Amino acid sequence: MKEIMAIIRMNMVEKTKEALLKGGNPAITCLKVLGRGRQKVDFSMIEDYIPNLMDQKMAEELSEIHRLISKRLIIILAKDEDVKEIVDEIIEVNRTGNPGDGKIFVINIADAMRIRTEETGDMAI
Repeated sequence: MKEIMAIIRMNMVEKTKEALLKGGNPAITCLKVLGRGRQKVDFSMIEDYIPNLMDQKMAEELSEIHRLISKRLIIILAKDEDVKEIVDEIIEVNRTGNPGDGKIFVINIADAMRIRTEETGDMAI
């Protein structure tokens, strides 16, 4: 049993949900999250609005310290044999080839329990 955690762009949640549902994997948890990757801000897009180099350096320093991007975290519990299919579905929908497409983490889960029935393991998911 695995936990699949995918951090994706906010505007890709509906498409991702639809793809997972179509693939037979409708059970997900989705959370609003804030975070940042390793890439620095590209200030060339706004350089006309920054009057001089000193202001640009100050803007870069502030941005790199404080900038967090809104993303969505999707969590899916899956049987080991379903993980590749689910990961492939998430990648297919979310890959644009641009920085910020997201990350996927796959984690081993020791056990799960459905509270209502007390089923455990794969039966609980």
